Amino acid sequence: MATWTARFISRTIEGILYILINGSRWQDLPRQYGAPTTVWRRLKRWGEEGMRERIWRMALAALDGQGQLDWTMAFLDGSFAPAKKGGEKVGLTKKGKGTKWMLVVVGTGLPVGFHLDSASVAEVKLAEQTLDTIRVVRPRGRPKRRPEKLVADRGYDRGYDSRAFRRALRRCGIRMCILPRRRPTTWRAKIGRPVAARKEDYRLRYTVERSFAWLGAFRRLLIRWEHLATVYEAFFCVALLRICFRRL
Repeated sequence: MATWTARFISRTIEGILYILINGSRWQDLPRQYGAPTTVWRRLKRWGEEGMRERIWRMALAALDGQGQLDWTMAFLDGSFAPAKKGGEKVGLTKKGKGTKWMLVVVGTGLPVGFHLDSASVAEVKLAEQTLDTIRVVRPRGRPKRRPEKLVADRGYDRGYDSRAFRRALRRCGIRMCILPRRRPTTWRAKIGRPVAARKEDYRLRYTVERSFAWLGAFRRLLIRWEHLATVYEAFFCVALLRICFRRL
């Protein structure tokens, strides 16, 4: 009985990976992986129970123990995935309906925190929620939750250089590398306003863009077809887990 159960779970996981990597429709799932409805229900159940996320955090803890998480610098950014059929956590933007990915990666490019939400919400409003998802368990002491420095874009639509976000970073003891938005030539620095970021740190922003490219290799994530947010988030966690397993 135990052997049959192990084979069933292994086959189900392979079916989920097949859909995630190839971006196929559920009805096109090869029969060797079982019935599409069975695989979908298992993914939905694991997403609701948070099992995939727990396994991903265990993988992060193992990588941290190997010294593969560089906490001296982290990078924050967002991306957009169109949602053709609508659904939960789907918002309307100039690009159309979609879901926003918010991602925090450490210096090695490994994601340590993420948040998925409606695309109509400004990224700066989701930034603190995304940072709060960082939690890497260690053998002793409290979980690691904060990098030493955060690098983020100054984009006009992002506004990571807002005063509220800078205050939040100071409360958490995180140094910031966020370029201020371009000011008029008459603008003068005052107390509390951001200082110019170190260019050599800001040039490393390609690290988070590379992480988004890794996620883009999972074709099922690029266009959201799932109506339920839990199912899409479960797919997202499986992709993050796959990225971590490649380093273990």
